[in-house]
Amino acid sequence: MGDVMTTAIAMSGGVDSSTAAALLVGNNSDRVIGLTMQLWNQRRLPSLLGVEGESPSGHASGRCCSLDDVYDARRVADFLGIPYYVVNFQERFEQTVVRPFVEQYLTGETPIPCAHCNTEIKFEQFVKTALEIGAERIATGHYARLQRNEATGRYRLFRSVDTTKDQTYFLFGLTQEQLSHSLFPLGDLTKEQVRAIARERKLPVAEKAESQEICFVPTGSYREFIEAYLAEQGKKSGEQVGEIVSTDGRVLAEHAGVHHYTVGQRKGLGFATGEPLYVIQIDRAENRVVVGKNEELFLQRFAARDVNWIRPVSEGEGLTAQVKIRNKHVAAPARVEATTSGAMVVFLEPQRAITPGQAAVFYDGDEVVGGGWISKVL
Repeated sequence: MGDVMTTAIAMSGGVDSSTAAALLVGNNSDRVIGLTMQLWNQRRLPSLLGVEGESPSGHASGRCCSLDDVYDARRVADFLGIPYYVVNFQERFEQTVVRPFVEQYLTGETPIPCAHCNTEIKFEQFVKTALEIGAERIATGHYARLQRNEATGRYRLFRSVDTTKDQTYFLFGLTQEQLSHSLFPLGDLTKEQVRAIARERKLPVAEKAESQEICFVPTGSYREFIEAYLAEQGKKSGEQVGEIVSTDGRVLAEHAGVHHYTVGQRKGLGFATGEPLYVIQIDRAENRVVVGKNEELFLQRFAARDVNWIRPVSEGEGLTAQVKIRNKHVAAPARVEATTSGAMVVFLEPQRAITPGQAAVFYDGDEVVGGGWISKVL
């Protein structure tokens, strides 16, 4: 028994984390404990909820972390014969994910709550909880690969074998301490292989569809959520009517708050023109939304803040990397220079819709060198 390690597997109730749990149980080298993180009270903000899992606008529920998911995770744990617990992280989730999400939108940025959740909750808090209950390491259903450099003792993060499912874009903030306790059992598998394993092992969720929406946004509309959340808090957005202007300074219309817009947006601008216009910039200081032609969205330089270097990079050091500025963005070659406050990035070719608040992740081939948050487009 001395060689047996205890691994806490984060179980979301989906096919990925359930298959990861099954693989751990099947290798007979670990004692496995299932943990589900309760992150958000799905009954909050009733104005956004309808009946039978639909919002008032008829948007079907496809979120992770729902009550049904907790039920499914428990079913899978019972099926696998492993201990199972639900841990309540709701307060920390609201403080570190939901409130910053709202605040960033109100300042004209476009945040990624899933990346914040991975860094602040699913690894930071989850690792602490797992260690407290006697587990030596944690495992998740993320599609990513991890290697330890035996010469330096540092951990290296790599894209998954299935590039269509790779989730390293959301994991760039993980520290060496967090990585040292982590396992990604699905990193060398394709989604098709994962689904096949789930079917072969007759997991109760083998045919379950994937969740798509952010767990705390039931309608799929960030704007509806922000206004309902602020109303619950007894607050208003604080937004004032402002101007929508062209890139040459002409006033075209009025807006009701910058949180209604994001860089690259075309639909829902609130006025008609004879040609397609896109949001080019959100100027929070002047309370203006700047719109222009599609070609004006292509820029090359930006600054990133709060950069986490998974591979050591010294201040002032420059490197050539492939940089990804959205989850679905194809990483493009760029020059990255580490600075005191983060990093300066210059793409070799202009990229479309570089958006403050989004993550910028730096790759060397399949390896994640580091990443940070886009703070200013230059």
